[in-house]
Amino acid sequence: MFKQNGAAQHPIAELGGSATTLSPQELDNIDAYWRAANYLSVGQIYLFDNPLLSRPLQLSDVKHMLLGHWGTTPGQNFIYAHLNRVINKYDLDMIYVSGPGHGGPAVVANTYLEGSYSEIYPNISQNTAGLQKLFLQFSFPGGIPSHASPECPGSIHEGGELGYSLSHAFGAVFDNPELIVACVVGDGEAETGPLATAWHGNKFVNPVNDGAVLPILHLNGYKISNPTLLARISRVELEQLLRGYGWTPYFVEGDDPVLMHEAMAATLDQVIEQIKHIQLQARQQHEVSRPRWPMIVLASPKGWTGPKVVDGLQIEGTFRAHQVPLSDPAKHPGHLKLLEDWLRSYRPEQLFDAQGRLKPELAALAPKGNRRMGANPHANGGILLRDLIMPDFRDYAEQVPQPGSPGVGDVHVLGPFLRDVAKFNLEQRNFRVFGPDETLSNGLEALFQVSNRQWDAALQENDEFLAPAGRVVDSMLSEHQCEGWLEGYLLTGRHGIFNCYEAFIHIIDSMFNQHAKWLKVTAELPWRRKIASLNYLLASHVWRQDHNGFTHQDPGFIDHVVNKKAEIVRVYLPPDANCLLSVMDHCLRSRHYVNLVIAGKHPAPQWLSMEAAVLHCTQGIGIWEWAGNAENLEADLIMACCGDVPTLETLAAVAILREHLPEIKIRVVNVVDLMKLQPPREHPHGLPDQDFDDLFSKDKPVIFAFHAYPWLIHRLTYRRTNHANIHVRGYKEEGTITTPFDMTVLNDLDRFHLAIDAIDRLPQTGGKGVTLKQQLQNKLVEHKQYIDKHGTDMPEIRNWVWTQAVSGATT
Repeated sequence: MFKQNGAAQHPIAELGGSATTLSPQELDNIDAYWRAANYLSVGQIYLFDNPLLSRPLQLSDVKHMLLGHWGTTPGQNFIYAHLNRVINKYDLDMIYVSGPGHGGPAVVANTYLEGSYSEIYPNISQNTAGLQKLFLQFSFPGGIPSHASPECPGSIHEGGELGYSLSHAFGAVFDNPELIVACVVGDGEAETGPLATAWHGNKFVNPVNDGAVLPILHLNGYKISNPTLLARISRVELEQLLRGYGWTPYFVEGDDPVLMHEAMAATLDQVIEQIKHIQLQARQQHEVSRPRWPMIVLASPKGWTGPKVVDGLQIEGTFRAHQVPLSDPAKHPGHLKLLEDWLRSYRPEQLFDAQGRLKPELAALAPKGNRRMGANPHANGGILLRDLIMPDFRDYAEQVPQPGSPGVGDVHVLGPFLRDVAKFNLEQRNFRVFGPDETLSNGLEALFQVSNRQWDAALQENDEFLAPAGRVVDSMLSEHQCEGWLEGYLLTGRHGIFNCYEAFIHIIDSMFNQHAKWLKVTAELPWRRKIASLNYLLASHVWRQDHNGFTHQDPGFIDHVVNKKAEIVRVYLPPDANCLLSVMDHCLRSRHYVNLVIAGKHPAPQWLSMEAAVLHCTQGIGIWEWAGNAENLEADLIMACCGDVPTLETLAAVAILREHLPEIKIRVVNVVDLMKLQPPREHPHGLPDQDFDDLFSKDKPVIFAFHAYPWLIHRLTYRRTNHANIHVRGYKEEGTITTPFDMTVLNDLDRFHLAIDAIDRLPQTGGKGVTLKQQLQNKLVEHKQYIDKHGTDMPEIRNWVWTQAVSGATT
């Protein structure tokens, strides 16, 4: 059966056995349907005109630029055709995730054949003219990409980057008990880190409340120019690997279409019945042991049914079939005949009528209505999206009798609010919190008052909060999985949050890229409904990783996020707990954004009452009149801050300046919504120039304390009138295991450096300024000596409170 030694004792769809699953007519029809999909796929890659080969192929019928990937396509067409059969047979609610990077021709061809494509794009009609447009648009200027893209109905997974298909599939089935996600995993994709660990998703699926993932590992043997690892280990070894991940693999292998159709049909029947049995046992018999879910390994030649040999080189079954098997006929005239032979090998005259419509007996094979995988509403999640039932965030407010009142840690205040979001939405099961084993560490312990962690592996006596069902999914130490699960959850119409350490969120940089691009493109597609925003809560940030040290100190994710389209990204740095509550309430209600929220978990001063916080966060930026002394006067100095620790150090610096240099008029500006710093022509949240000048003046020095790397503030404000006077202090890549205050000192963000900065830019302070500057420099020396001796910050730092007279209202 296998071409390699070491045949395993595992379930296998025997080829050449008695064909009892498909009748001869069914086999003929499904083979014809597959040939139709293959024909449409080749047509997309090559044909400019003459879509039905109604005349001999000419050079002018071929596209000038040949782009696309054939290698994975026939295998995916094969899978799709057989999935259609079991959807009809078992009335399945199923969507299709195409993991191999460039399987675009396959998903486009199949959604066209089933009719869903033409319903969304009426100009791509079910006739010869529609076929011509279908072919022309593929990898063509103004057309569609060569991978499974947002433009393709039925797709929730961008195929351009590899590795996330399986985690997206698991995210989609959480809280969707009737849904099955057929997830095709490419054997090249299977070598990526995210995919290699995604197999463990089966330890988190609850067969009672969740749906099922059916992985189909497509073992076609090659990547672009190399063999794949999983194809070059013995089947015994591969089977042991997959079994070790907790799956029951069923192998379908061969290259004879007749035998393969029967083998695939029999195998799919078996695995669907096994999935149904598992779910029935759990839902009706209350079976509690973790099931061993089935999966399929489809081993078929790369570029199956394509050209066998071209210019003396083998193509089918080799890496040469990966992209375009036949080169431009304009440069290789002999390839034109090969292309025509290839296209005619699918016998299009048997598949389409004279008007270009799929023959009725073949069209009847596709599922109907929303059972078609291109029309399934789960793949256009905004259709199914329901608003969260939200508690009033004001009920969780910290009491702030005066600015600087002690707080327990901003995220600890947020926790009860998220707890009740989870509680209020338990019945509609559309909210989850994801994280890489950091929910407790990030201060969200209140969640466990109403929910456990979802976990379907073994339990031991000292485990905490683990259960087969729960709203928190944080028991796998993999940022990739958490990101992929949440994306899949959102894309199928639900809500959620990803909490993570700030330094390690970088692990999913490229996943964020793809999701942001997806949101950008889908926002421009009128048939795609908006989905819930992707909310990041980075709660263990750079300034309070004093015990973990340099490796845990990196605020650069902000820089990464702001590179994306302004219409999609939002960045919030609430300075205290009440602002965090207001911001998070807004984020959970928002649609189609990526919201990045950064907040602290350590005890910290609280600045604003809830009423003031709501006003401040609604505006996103504002003057804290109570903190400055320039009320109704022209300010000599602007002290700006963004982030919780920068706000603390700024206010401490202002207190020093007001005490020692009271004649200096200071304005304090706090920024919650970072995008306010940009002009409105750059970002929808941007401040108009006049408003920006009103806050930051046109000519006064601005000392700006920022949470992350300083250059970002310069980038955001470089068009502003007073940019030359904006002096930013932020993280300068200095860190170690040290005290909290020393982290700010190492990066010149501390109150002493900020005050010195201000004095240096205010020559009118004269001798008083020089004297104060010397005192502050002495303080820095004293600080260093103290922490070296005691290992903690000086009492005047640890016990500092805001004592300045409050100017104006604080509420």
